[in-house]
Amino acid sequence: MALPVSDQLLERLMEEDVPYGDLTTKILGIGHKPGKIVFSTREPTVLCATEEAAGILQKFGAEIRLAKPSGEYLPEGVVFLEAQGTAAALHAGWRLALNLLEYVSGIATRTRRIVDIAKKINPDISIAPTRKSFPGTKKLAIKAVECAGARPHRLGLSESILIFKHHMAFLGGLESLCADIKRLRVEAPSMKLAIEVEDEAGAVSAANAGFDIIQVDKMTSAGLIELIGKVRAINPAILIAAAGGVNEANTAEYAATGADILVLSSVFFGKTSDIGARIVPLP
Repeated sequence: MALPVSDQLLERLMEEDVPYGDLTTKILGIGHKPGKIVFSTREPTVLCATEEAAGILQKFGAEIRLAKPSGEYLPEGVVFLEAQGTAAALHAGWRLALNLLEYVSGIATRTRRIVDIAKKINPDISIAPTRKSFPGTKKLAIKAVECAGARPHRLGLSESILIFKHHMAFLGGLESLCADIKRLRVEAPSMKLAIEVEDEAGAVSAANAGFDIIQVDKMTSAGLIELIGKVRAINPAILIAAAGGVNEANTAEYAATGADILVLSSVFFGKTSDIGARIVPLP
């Protein structure tokens, strides 16, 4: 089931785009005339936010006649969302619904391509987009990556533990942190302890200390292969996450290292999906 997005978010988007009504449609005097709006793919697309786009059109007074679910992969030229209503309702919802569909489906489509590349090489690998989505869009971003077969790296700071070098600077460094790991497990007994390191020495120290997940930042694929071998020799149960600069162009390279997780932000930034929208009058 696709992640639901609240009515409050949709209403905030509507208020942002149409705060005082549609002046153009109003002065043309066409607002009462019946019509329909049709959305279709112009390229292969993983749909996302069709439910939200439909919800926006409904809130403006349109009636939904067709809505394919988020997560469907469609070829070019497929109609996936259609609504009927007054010209006022259709023009009020048109651009907002289209923007939402194009941006969020763009994230989903990029994510699906990366998931497919990685899993072809390692079926057990996890693709984990980070929390670097644009502020205010997290629920939509999470919905997009989940529709595409990935899982978010972290939902936020409150539900997971990931220790960075910035944290360690307040503790006296990695050695002091590793010496304190028993206390950390007492503080959070049901949580996995994850740490980010930048080199092989840091990874080996973290493995010996007993961390559950070691995230390796900005290491070459060749270096990562060697590091993973050394960590596995210490504890084969430790999960290795490759992070920093992972994108569609190098996904295959990093998936072949033996890493368990690919952590990336690249899915959030790039070309939007090309989606067409037509509004036509009805007799």
